[in-house]
Amino acid sequence: MKIAIENQKIGPAIDLLSKITLKGTKSRHRTKMKNHLLSAQKEFEDQFDQLLKEHCYLDDEGNPEKTSDGQHYHIKDVEDFKAARQELMEESYILEGGNAWGYLKTMKAVFLELDMELNGADADAYDCLCDEFEKMEVDEKGA
Repeated sequence: MKIAIENQKIGPAIDLLSKITLKGTKSRHRTKMKNHLLSAQKEFEDQFDQLLKEHCYLDDEGNPEKTSDGQHYHIKDVEDFKAARQELMEESYILEGGNAWGYLKTMKAVFLELDMELNGADADAYDCLCDEFEKMEVDEKGA
């Protein structure tokens, strides 16, 4: 039993999990899933920082140098950076087996039965998570 979430969708998934009102075991399992995703988000942010260091000019302290307006980074090769960033954004974080089995089973039921209005980023995150939980269903049947 596993789900895969692209790095770029982890933050919205965390936000959505935070908005769902649950009680008891469902709430505890949501917290476990959210905590694993928070760790994944931190790992993604660290990897993005490393990517910036690899593709930007660095200041005297070894940090990515910002442009004169202070809003952007001074990137050496923009196209190369964009390709590397896109690859990182589309990489997936896998939640599976072991300790994840119990909370994934619970959260699958929560999401596939969720009856709340969603829009924008929440609706997108919901769709992404439901797609993954539905794939779990197919995997469980051995298809």
